[in-house]
Amino acid sequence: MGAPLPMSKETLEERVKFMKESLSKSQTITDNMVSILGSFDHRLSSLETAMRPTQIRTHSIRRAHENIDKTLNATELVVAQFDLARKAEAKILRGPHEDLESYLEAIDQLKTVLIFFSSNKSFKSNDDALNRVNNLLSKAISKLEDEFKQILMSNSKPVEPDCLFDCLPSSLRPNSTSASGEQSNKSTGNAGYKSLDLIPPRVLPLLRELANQMIQAGYQQQILSIYRETRSSVMEITFRKLGVERLTKEDVQKMQWEALEAKIGNWIHVMRIAVKLLFSGEKKVCDEIFKAIESIRILCFAEVTSGCVSSLLSFGDAIARSKRSPEKLFVLLDMYEIMRELQPEIETIFEGKPCIEMRESATSLTKRLAQTAHETFGDFEDAVEKDATKTTVMDGTVHPLTSYVINYVKFLFDYRSTLKQLFQEVSGDNTGAQLAAITTRIMQALQTNLDGKSKQYKDTALTQLFLMNNIHYIVRSVRRSEAKDLLGDDWVQRHRRIVQQHANQYKRISWSKILQFLSVQPAGSASGGGSTPDATPTLSRSMVKERFKNFNIQFEELHQRQSQWTVPDSELRESLRLAIAEVLLPAYRNFFKRYGPMIESGKNPQKYIRFSAEDLDRMLNEFFEGKNWGEQKR
Repeated sequence: MGAPLPMSKETLEERVKFMKESLSKSQTITDNMVSILGSFDHRLSSLETAMRPTQIRTHSIRRAHENIDKTLNATELVVAQFDLARKAEAKILRGPHEDLESYLEAIDQLKTVLIFFSSNKSFKSNDDALNRVNNLLSKAISKLEDEFKQILMSNSKPVEPDCLFDCLPSSLRPNSTSASGEQSNKSTGNAGYKSLDLIPPRVLPLLRELANQMIQAGYQQQILSIYRETRSSVMEITFRKLGVERLTKEDVQKMQWEALEAKIGNWIHVMRIAVKLLFSGEKKVCDEIFKAIESIRILCFAEVTSGCVSSLLSFGDAIARSKRSPEKLFVLLDMYEIMRELQPEIETIFEGKPCIEMRESATSLTKRLAQTAHETFGDFEDAVEKDATKTTVMDGTVHPLTSYVINYVKFLFDYRSTLKQLFQEVSGDNTGAQLAAITTRIMQALQTNLDGKSKQYKDTALTQLFLMNNIHYIVRSVRRSEAKDLLGDDWVQRHRRIVQQHANQYKRISWSKILQFLSVQPAGSASGGGSTPDATPTLSRSMVKERFKNFNIQFEELHQRQSQWTVPDSELRESLRLAIAEVLLPAYRNFFKRYGPMIESGKNPQKYIRFSAEDLDRMLNEFFEGKNWGEQKR
């Protein structure tokens, strides 16, 4: 296809003219539309101006309705609060005794009312309402306080001693055959203890709820005061029933030992009851009632128990500070041991800052008892060595000091484990070596004293018999006790030789002279009582008579005197008699065989030959029996 033909000039001009006419018409239409719209805008503006007052009145009416609704709602709330308060007031006036749960609900309702009026202070009578509710709430809490006090007092009774004793393990109860001595004082934790309810468990939740309400209402001091006064008074009565009294060091010093010893024994018993039953029971009560607030729980417990704890510990302290004496050592050890035993429980029961003074006092007493007991050891050693009692055992038997010291040492070994703890606490030394050293020194001190006491005898034979008896008693006692393990076999063997030495000395002093009368040779001759019967007689009849006569006098004197002496150990006594007989009887038989016929063939032989060998043997068996000492003169 070819290219289009070009337009003519006339055609183009016609088209341009047509387009101009079209544009002109469009502008006219636009101007007309603008004019019409402008007219509408003017009319709408006039209409809006005319309607504005009506809109304002409508909005005011709407707001008024809203305010009326709000006021009605607020009035309903206020009325509801007053109604709630009236209902609560009725319950409060009836008191908590009949229906505590309803009473506590009423208190909660009053608290709700109080919060409402405190939060709506624009209310016209708000102040009056607040005052009324506060007064009613104070009255309600006051009645709760009375109820708490009444329930607590009616359920708080002193515990009778028999009830407490029944809660102890059978071995620790009074009058128990095993409840004496250090071994019975040892406890195996809480095994065998029965639980003790100081307040019936059924009332504890009730007391807890009452306490919580009072504390929340700001009555913390009041409830502390009620609880402290009620429970501490009951506890003090319980302790008085157990025989606890506050004694000073001066009071202790004035008491006779028997009475003091009984009080110490009771104190040890009561300490165990106090910690294991009474204090632990009181803590359980405090924990239940004041469970929600730890600070109050600990403070209440501290204030209830502090008086009784002080009384118990002050007695122990008075004993520890009183004048030391050997007889106090074992009760000091008993006291120390019970404090050591109870210390972990004391630390657990008396927790927190309010109880710190009681914990420290208990620890301090334990240390003071250890120190005093340790010092008493040294006192005892000195007392044994320097004992100056004038008591003389006239028959040469075991001296009371010996039996006292040996029994003392035996008792010490019953406390061996306690002593090790004590030595460790006081000095930190090797406890076994320290106990061995002390025991050795005590034994040496005893022997030194016995040496001095033996010099009181005018008869040196009795001196030797006295030392023989006493050292033999020491050795035998050591061999039969735990002391042997500490002192050792060498110590035992060495002291057995000392016993034999004293026995030999006794025989030499008592029997050497009488044996001279049985010598077949004249005085000064080399031969003695052991000469053969075939030897040529060298004694004249008169000399033989004199020998028999002197022998009779000497033996009768020995028999009269030494049958009143005592060798208390049967084995040692028989051994000594046998040793005498083995020397005396062969010598007498030899002399009698050699010279007896010379006297028997003369006049009045019975005047000179008064004893047969059998008579001597029989009479030797009467030696050392301790007979008729009242007739004896030293």
